[in-house]
Amino acid sequence: MQGSRLQWLLAALIPFTLSQTIDVDGEAVPADENNVAPAWARPVTVASKNSFVETAPQLTDAILANLTDLNLSDVDLFYFADTKTSRKRHTAFDSKCKIFPGDKAFPSRFVWNVFDLLTGGALISTVPLGSACYKGEHYDADKCERLKEGWHNSTIHIDDPTSVMSPLFQGATCEPSNAASGSKCTIGGFPLYSVKATNVAQIQLAVNFARNLNLRLVIHNTGHDFLGKSTGAGSLSIWTHHLKDIKFTKNYRGASRYTGPAFKLGAGVQVKDLYEAADREGYTAVGGECRDVGVTGGYLPGGGHSPLSPTAGLAADQLLSADIVTPDGRFVTADEKQNTDLFWAIRGGGPATWGVVVSMTVRVYPKMSFAGMTWSVNTKEVGIPEEALFKALEAYWRRFPEYSDKKSYGYSFLFPAGNGSYLWTMNPWMIPNISITEFKNMVQPLLDEWKGLGVDPKPEFFQHDSFYPAWKKHFPAENVGNYNGRSGSRLIPRKNWDDPQLLNNTIKTLKSILSDDGVLIIYNINAKQTKDTTPNSANPAWRDANMFVITALNWDVNDPEEKIAEVNNKITFDIMERLKAVTPGGGGYGNEGDVMDPDFGQSYFGSNYQKLYQLKQKIDPYGLFYAPTAVGSEDWYITGQPAYVTKQTGRLCQQYHTMWKCNGNMLGRICDKWTDIKEIDCSRCTKRRAVNDEALSNGGHIIGKLISVSSLGVEEWDYYEPRPHKR
Repeated sequence: MQGSRLQWLLAALIPFTLSQTIDVDGEAVPADENNVAPAWARPVTVASKNSFVETAPQLTDAILANLTDLNLSDVDLFYFADTKTSRKRHTAFDSKCKIFPGDKAFPSRFVWNVFDLLTGGALISTVPLGSACYKGEHYDADKCERLKEGWHNSTIHIDDPTSVMSPLFQGATCEPSNAASGSKCTIGGFPLYSVKATNVAQIQLAVNFARNLNLRLVIHNTGHDFLGKSTGAGSLSIWTHHLKDIKFTKNYRGASRYTGPAFKLGAGVQVKDLYEAADREGYTAVGGECRDVGVTGGYLPGGGHSPLSPTAGLAADQLLSADIVTPDGRFVTADEKQNTDLFWAIRGGGPATWGVVVSMTVRVYPKMSFAGMTWSVNTKEVGIPEEALFKALEAYWRRFPEYSDKKSYGYSFLFPAGNGSYLWTMNPWMIPNISITEFKNMVQPLLDEWKGLGVDPKPEFFQHDSFYPAWKKHFPAENVGNYNGRSGSRLIPRKNWDDPQLLNNTIKTLKSILSDDGVLIIYNINAKQTKDTTPNSANPAWRDANMFVITALNWDVNDPEEKIAEVNNKITFDIMERLKAVTPGGGGYGNEGDVMDPDFGQSYFGSNYQKLYQLKQKIDPYGLFYAPTAVGSEDWYITGQPAYVTKQTGRLCQQYHTMWKCNGNMLGRICDKWTDIKEIDCSRCTKRRAVNDEALSNGGHIIGKLISVSSLGVEEWDYYEPRPHKR
């Protein structure tokens, strides 16, 4: 009788040091698919919070209670953090670092197999996408050719559980282009395993499993990620890409004061899915310009700028409600009446920080018509000298306040092409709810000034009755898959246009970046919060911005390490410092920022950072969720990284220093300890070593006194010191 019940109950693991079995009628039986059912396959009423097919099955206390009643071993691997009988296994490990493949505490293959059974076969062992090009068991010549042809197209990466579109942060350890060089394909910074999430229970199991075992946990949707937030060596990944449900409600009524049309979106929904669904229902949605962006994962929690931002604000301003698996493993709803701190934090407080988003409900707007123009020219080919181009750009940039007042969205690119020439594109410049004639009249004074300079980019004008067809036709696919460049971003406030000298310095700075072969992506954009939305944690710098700048520098893939380091350092300590100098107290966009920004808290979260940091300690005291430049990331580092860029190829560890008390003639031991500290493997080592050197110098007399006090015994203890930042 009991054996049949096990088919409907979540089975558990037994201690790591023994063979994994389950208890059937007092007898130990090997665990396999015949007696271990998925967590949600049980005769227990589902505690569902919404009608989404994907979210119905959940892990509940009732299921775990049944396991306890059956005396199943090691059920605490999947217990919630607040379960009283949970044995928080991770406290038995070295809590300074997440456990890593090769550690004694790392789960065995059999443990992973049982975990796979509990998730209903959702566990995927990572096989790098590029492995098809490398000799071995995964070699596939035809697939390799397809990969090489489409590697820089985002669509080839979207449906892979681990592939990332910015492989620099993965370590570029399995690139198709490198196979012919004789290099080997390795897993590098990819997760070890991924859970293909199609319901809440699978996400809860993964969250509890990772937290209780002190595993690194990452979240991955499409891989559209510029800073390495969705990957990590030795980690378990939750792959949300298949949570694709979209539900339209014409008259939404919830905790928010907003009533009207809204969409509920699964965590795997991309902007192209949302735009198409909204247009079909007769509405316009706020989303990113790139079609492979996942709406609810990195985009909206990061703030989310949009072609609709001049009219409707940021994506974070559209959120009405969110369903989330929090770090304690619970499935909760956050809105204006419940879990309000979490609701505030996820609207701009950054991705991969607060939990795993399962679904979000966002407001939408009536259809809007759009008029605008595009162009794409090589300045050398059309006879535009560099000096004339710079004057034309200055004329355009000086008019930004005028255009912003008309809710303008301009999306332009400047790529150095050598010898003073540039690839100059506008993709696109558009304004809602005006005619093409009105748009032409608005830009004609600028075009006339350009004509006087001998500059004609040959613009093509357009008009569309709604946003979706305008977006499909005029926003290009992004080039991805490169690992020889780094970028940063900065928001230029409107006040820069109110001060003639500051505006001159701003324009001079932008020109200097182009002269140094820097890429410039310039947005004419403002994202003021609309009157009927509540305050959130998005970077306040967005609210008075008149221009958004993304800049990048590249290197050759065959450059020596010294050259690569030089370019990386130039981005952080030269190019970005120039932009910061003309935007004191300003900020950037965390989803498209400099991963090495030493003041990322101020840059990407502004005055909200102190509150966000405090909430991070409250919501995730376990340190389960980490991402580069995310709230609280200063408390962690990745081992084995060069000082100029942090990749996700090492072990994730907490920032600790070892300190000591001593007596007698223990000077030799002190020096040994100090050597260890100075050589500790860390990110931003230069800063930490400087702090330690200063501490040793200033503390010399104190150490001498301690040595002379014979009553003091030798005692070591851990002293936590986060990386300095402004809050």
